Amino acid sequence: MKTAEYWIGQLKLEKHPEGGCFSEHYRSSELISRSALPERFSGDRVFSTCIYFLLTRGEFSAFHRIQQDEIWHFYDGASLYIHIIEPDGGYRKSILGCEPESGAFPQVIVPAGAWFAAEPAENTDFCLCGCTVAPGFDFADFEMPGAETLIAQFPNHSSLLERLGG
Repeated sequence: MKTAEYWIGQLKLEKHPEGGCFSEHYRSSELISRSALPERFSGDRVFSTCIYFLLTRGEFSAFHRIQQDEIWHFYDGASLYIHIIEPDGGYRKSILGCEPESGAFPQVIVPAGAWFAAEPAENTDFCLCGCTVAPGFDFADFEMPGAETLIAQFPNHSSLLERLGG
């Protein structure tokens, strides 16, 4: 079995601002003009982007949101919990992995505008996954305000936000 260190080296992964490590694997060369996008976008965006993303035991991807749908894909390691808080405050935990009999599926979709965080499941050494975003990811669409701000908005999720709020 391959290790986290193996994948970090082979895929040239670097530290990500939200936690874990990543490398951008794909960025479309074609653009969607601002005029063809919904109001929530501040400028042109590429059609799509895709990254490799890896979290190890004890790491987490802090709560953040983007303006696009994000599709997570499982590649190697063990399962990953993806915590999603919808704009209306609804919560769900999805499990990314390859054990459908225990609720872990190889793709998880996070809808545009939802707050989300990720962490390896219990007894997981690492999870290697990918994230596809369309229209393509741009840091202008990225928000990571920290636990205090999110707790003020979603006090019923305070323990989760304190733990994974960044």
